[in-house]
This record gives sequence, C-alpha cells and structure tokens, in this order.
Amino acid sequence: MQELVDELEAQHGLSREGYIELIDGRTPEVAALLAQRADAVRRSIYGNAVFTRGLIEISNICKNDCLYCGIRRSNRNITRYRLDPNTIVACAREGYEYGYRTIVLQGGENTTYYTDEVLCDVVRRIVDACPDTAVTLSMGERGRESFQKLFDAGATRYLLRHETADASHYRQLHPKGMTLASRMQCLRDLREIGYMVGAGMMVGSPFQTTAHLAADLSFIQEFKPDMCGLGPFIPHHDTPFANEPAGTLELTLYLLSIVRLIHPPILLPATTALGTIDPMGREKGMQAGANVVMPNLSPVDVRKDYALYDNKICTGDESAVCRGCLARRMASVGYEVVVDRGDIRL
Repeated sequence: MQELVDELEAQHGLSREGYIELIDGRTPEVAALLAQRADAVRRSIYGNAVFTRGLIEISNICKNDCLYCGIRRSNRNITRYRLDPNTIVACAREGYEYGYRTIVLQGGENTTYYTDEVLCDVVRRIVDACPDTAVTLSMGERGRESFQKLFDAGATRYLLRHETADASHYRQLHPKGMTLASRMQCLRDLREIGYMVGAGMMVGSPFQTTAHLAADLSFIQEFKPDMCGLGPFIPHHDTPFANEPAGTLELTLYLLSIVRLIHPPILLPATTALGTIDPMGREKGMQAGANVVMPNLSPVDVRKDYALYDNKICTGDESAVCRGCLARRMASVGYEVVVDRGDIRL
C-alpha cells in the first residue's frame, strides 16, 4: 500500500485498478500516511492558509428532479424562495466588508427568473461594488452561449459537480433527460471559455461502488479541475433516497487526501456536508489536505430552506460571526483564515 501511495505522490495518478486497490485496501495507517503526504504537499504550495468563499444561496427553485436532492422539483414540502438582485448584491457587499474576496452565487437550476440578462447584471454589480473579488457561479447546466455571457460580465469561476463519472451510475441518481455526457460537455465548455472550473462528487451516494470512485479519481486525474467539491452523501427525508445510509467521514477524508496528491494545486473545500456529519469535520478536512471553506452569506431567514440534505449546519449564524467562528476553529488545528481571492497556484 505504501508503494501505491508513493506512486500516487510521485506520478500524480494511478491506474483505475490502482485506485481500486488503494480504496479497498485502506486502513487507519494508510489513511494517516495519505493525510500526512497531502498536508505536506498543500503546505508546500499554500502554506497554512485557508481561503474563504462567501456563499450566497440565491434560490431553491429548481427545474430538475435529482433523486438525492432536497430542493428537487417534485418536493412539495419546502418553502420556495428566490433572492432579488438588490438582495444578492447587498449580501455580497456585506461579505466584502467582512473580508471575503470570493463570492459564490449558488442556486437551483432555473433560467426562468435568473435569465442571462438578470444574472449578468448581478455579476457586473458585484464586480463594481467589491474590488478585487472573484465571482463564482454554481447554477447548474446552462448553454455555452450563456456561460460566455456570464464570463464576459465578470464571472471567472464556475462550480459544476459531475456527481459521478460513471454514466450508468449517473442515470441511477438523476431523472430521465439528464445525462453525464451533457454534464461533461458543460465542464469542457467552461474550461474552453476561460473559467476556473470546479467539478466534484458525492462520497457514499446510493449504488456507488469502488469502481465508480476509481472512475471519479481517473476523471480528476485527466481533467485536472481547478476546484473539487468532494463531500459525503447525506440523505434528505423528502427524497427517494431518504432511507439510504449517509457517506462516511472516514472515506471522504481518505479521498480528499488522494485528490490533493492527484492535483497538488487544486482548491479543495472542507465542505459544509463534512461539518454536518462530524462536529470537527471541516477541521479534519484541512488536516487531510483541504484548503477552502465556504461560510454562508445568505440572509438568515432563507438558509433553512436551501436544504439539499438533512441537518445542514450554519443555518442561523450571522455572516460576521460565522467567519470569526471558522477562523478560531481553523486556528485550533494550525491553519489561518486569510483575506485573499484564493486563486489556484499552478
């Protein structure tokens, strides 16, 4: 197993068979070795810096019906909302005053209200109001022309999780009409346009096998995303997967370390989902190789309604308090939350 870890670190990748062997053969000792190597690699590039992304969840209205997601179209048991442009810009300005230099606009996939015109106007207003701030979008699949317009308006990063790199597994998690081929084409379009591109997957999603995870790691090895959102699957009570088991902290941390060694400069969040399944999840994520956290800047009164999964943390913290709390928590394990755009260092 140590030979596999050595090969991964030296070559920044393994064969699919190698990934399967590394995952299936994991032990606490191998996990500790991977985390030590991943932390050293991350520190060699970024030191002990932790980059923050101010997350604004602009709407929980979504046209899709993904089987794992609490804001899926067919869920009639949640209060739907969307933030108007003035509120979004006000949240971004507040985040800027608190020290955030990356703003992330995230929402359900819905172009009826958030047209290109509306979103481009919001992006321009944030860029004007928040100097030297990166605007990141996480708004699902849109056409290449839409991606181009948003890029021209000033958005420079786009997060679009691939969820799983296996087409048959993708079909098990999504409704008819959604395909892995379409998702991958969007990722390629975003890169060709010039965005910093974020992909990512769920750990422990229903029907997931080690071979599926090996396919995910092989995709990351080939595509080399600038960012990778990697968090545990957590079921939501109003979805078809309500009774499925959640992904584990142990495997999520293990894969975080592997991804860091695959692509050393990658921007790797310790996700809110990680903090949801373990009170120290985000700190443990840092120790496994992560270097990004994404505090919530959304208005407090809508945070509980952006419920992708059950028991989500940080639905009541004020923005300033949330940042201060995170800074203290990161400092407790030897990392420093910095005021920085947190660009990838290639």
